Amino acid sequence: MSRIVRVAAAQMGPVSRNDAKPKTVARMVALMREAHSLKADLVVFPELALTAFFTKWYIADEAELEATYFETEMPSEVTRPLFETAAELGIGFHLGYAEIAHEGGRKRRYNTAIVVDRTGRIVHKYRKVHLPGHEDYRPDYPIQDLEKMYFEVGDKGFRAFRHEGGVFGVIICNDRRWPESYRVLGLQGAEMILCGYNTCVHNPMAPEHDHLANFHNHLPMQAGAYQNGTWVVGVAKAGVEDDWAMVGQSAIISPTGEIVAMCATDGDEIAFCRCDLDLTRLSKTAVFDFARHRRPEHYSLITSTAGTVAPPDPEPVPANENRPLTKPEF
Repeated sequence: MSRIVRVAAAQMGPVSRNDAKPKTVARMVALMREAHSLKADLVVFPELALTAFFTKWYIADEAELEATYFETEMPSEVTRPLFETAAELGIGFHLGYAEIAHEGGRKRRYNTAIVVDRTGRIVHKYRKVHLPGHEDYRPDYPIQDLEKMYFEVGDKGFRAFRHEGGVFGVIICNDRRWPESYRVLGLQGAEMILCGYNTCVHNPMAPEHDHLANFHNHLPMQAGAYQNGTWVVGVAKAGVEDDWAMVGQSAIISPTGEIVAMCATDGDEIAFCRCDLDLTRLSKTAVFDFARHRRPEHYSLITSTAGTVAPPDPEPVPANENRPLTKPEF
């Protein structure tokens, strides 16, 4: 019997720096009700869904930064309508937000996502691992990329969990560009990976790639889905947000790597799909049967270093030396 999860990828249009959180939450509740009308089981909202994508600005006032953009509890007073609506409608949701946590004797800030079940109960929390950008303010950049300044690296790792009759995982934005994110979840049998993102079309650190923003958005998610035999649900905050264009094209990707549903606008919109978790079995028992085909004894470099380890230079050959011809070793 097929295991169907009806998924609504709830793309959000721009959230202005001046938009109050209750206004944004009201938009999200409306999307949740629309998803319920489609008989969705799960609604997936973007990364940092409650506010503008604030990491593109330098905010020197720490009190302003935290009071405006971060949550100290979940549900908070402003987000409670999402949890209440989930329980009312019997629908689960994924939510990305900026978190302040008091742990280990000090205050910590994370880029976080949670999964909430149909009763309004939090069943999973993930904190973003691959933080992009730079740690310092760069006044020569027209747009900043300050996640390394505003957040710590997530401490919970890539943990799969049971949900909606299957095995799920969560990644956030830049995590989607790293194959390790999918593979660690794939090695735990992930059948659906949820990924919220905020991505500016302009990348100040690699502006020559701006014209490839949409291509580079889908490429790793499709590869991750195919190479790990899993559904991937990638959901954006899209459109022109306070003068900066954001990548949209929120998509639901099948275990074959095919895009089976995608948003067509840059506004609030739902891409919907009946996702059969059993479709993951073909990949997991054939081309990507990990137990049969993986050779981890040859992958040690992946976990032994963060940077590049180049091969040694060849030994120089002295001038005019006569050497016997030998066959190269491959």
